[in-house]
Amino acid sequence: MANTREKTLMLAAMGLLTAIVVVLQAVASVIKFGMFSIALVFIPIVVGAALYGWKAGTWLGFVFSVVVMFTDTALFMAISPVGTVITVMLKGTLAGFCAAVTYKALENKNSWLAIILAATVCQVVNKAIFLLGCGIFFYPTVQGWAESAGFGNTILYLIFGMTGLNSLVELAVNLCLSTAIVRILSIVTRKKAA
Repeated sequence: MANTREKTLMLAAMGLLTAIVVVLQAVASVIKFGMFSIALVFIPIVVGAALYGWKAGTWLGFVFSVVVMFTDTALFMAISPVGTVITVMLKGTLAGFCAAVTYKALENKNSWLAIILAATVCQVVNKAIFLLGCGIFFYPTVQGWAESAGFGNTILYLIFGMTGLNSLVELAVNLCLSTAIVRILSIVTRKKAA
C-alpha cells in the first residue's frame, strides 16, 4: 500500500515538475537581467533529478529540450536544422541526466554538496553542449557574428558574448533556489513518512 502511495505521489510530482518546466521555458524570454533573459527552467530539472533520480532528470531535461525546439531555435534552424535538433535535444536531456547522476553519487556523503554540484553540473553541461554544437554545426555563422560584434576571437565570443553574464546569474539563481527547494521538500517528505 505504501509503495503504491509513493508511486502515485512521485507521478503527481513529476507531472507538476513537467508542467513547471514547460511554463518556465515558455516564458523565459520575459524574465530579464539587464539585456539578458534568465532561464529558471534548471530549477525544476535539478529538483526532479535530486528527488526522483536519473529517469526524472533525463525526462525533465528532455521536456526542456522539446520546448526549446518550439520556442527558441528559429535562427539556428535556418542555418542547420539537423545541427539544431542534435544540439538542443542533447543539451537539455544530458543536463538533466548528469545532474541526477551527480546528486546520486554524492547524496550520502554530503547532501548540501550533492545539490550544489548537481545544480552546477546541470547548467555547465547545458552550456557546454550548446557551445560544442555552435562550434560543430554553426561555426562560420558564429564567426561572422563575432566579427560583427567586434570580437577578434570566435571562441571568446561564444563564451563571453553568447553565454557570459546570463550564465553566471542563472547559475547563482539555480544554486540558491534548487538547494532551498530540495532541502524543504526533503524535510517535508521525511516528516510525512514518520
